[in-house]
Amino acid sequence: MRIGLPGGGSSADRIVQQAIDAEADGFTSLWFASAVFGDPLVPMAMAGKATSTIELGTSVLQTYTCHPVLQANRAAATAAAMERPGFTLGIGPSHHVVIEDMFGLSYQGAGSHTEEYVDVLAPLLRGEGVDHSGQHFRVKIPAVNPPVQPVSVMLSALGPRLLRVAGESTAGTILWMANARAVDVHVAPKINAAAAAAGRPQPRIVAGLPVAVHDDVAEARQKAAKDFANYGVLPNYRRILDIGGAAGPAEAAIVGDEAAVAEQIQSLFDAGATDVWAAPFAVGDDRSASRLRTRALLKELAASGPS
Repeated sequence: MRIGLPGGGSSADRIVQQAIDAEADGFTSLWFASAVFGDPLVPMAMAGKATSTIELGTSVLQTYTCHPVLQANRAAATAAAMERPGFTLGIGPSHHVVIEDMFGLSYQGAGSHTEEYVDVLAPLLRGEGVDHSGQHFRVKIPAVNPPVQPVSVMLSALGPRLLRVAGESTAGTILWMANARAVDVHVAPKINAAAAAAGRPQPRIVAGLPVAVHDDVAEARQKAAKDFANYGVLPNYRRILDIGGAAGPAEAAIVGDEAAVAEQIQSLFDAGATDVWAAPFAVGDDRSASRLRTRALLKELAASGPS
């Protein structure tokens, strides 16, 4: 099974060691939020150089806060510093409360902004020139040499428009709070159809969900409701929760004993996910033991081969 973990740490050295340990344990990827280390790209480059096979991806960098030309340059530099393939640039528009309420930028037209962003970014990362004149960006860049190391672009696509863009123009989507039902009835059909219509390979679907191996399911869901409450009120996540029939993040979380959690993870793959980004959370008085139990199962599943 292609199973990844969240990336992060209090220092660059800890992030590097996390990547070394995750690779040794058979995990296929680490996914770094934009807030990690203030900006995750420098420690990701260091971690990439210290490892050999594990994929390192952003989940995700905000589009509004970085011009797509600069974003392309940053991504190419990160991949070059890793000195190997395996860097994935996940991008997305973030949320109204962040972009408009906190940063003071207009979030109006987030879908068209993201689509134009990809139209500029993706060709640059293939070494192609860009001549784009749209509502949000006007860019004229001649063809350049492609990055020394490849950069895979993915999109945090949850709704119909961005799932179309992800299928047509990127390697796939990175999800959060989309359970197996949401993947099955909404995400997979839309992104796969868009990729097929564009003559592109079947896209990746990286399904991210909180995970805890714990015998008391009610206690685990109560803890998930507390830890992940904010995601239930953000409109982008609220919609995908509704599509999955989940009242909130606690219902979307993967919890239970080893057999139950393994079954729920398998259901994501059966629904169409190509990867699972498992975000362990601690339940009970012994937080360390809880995390170790969850990681032990995830490690076992990661070593079990293709789903």
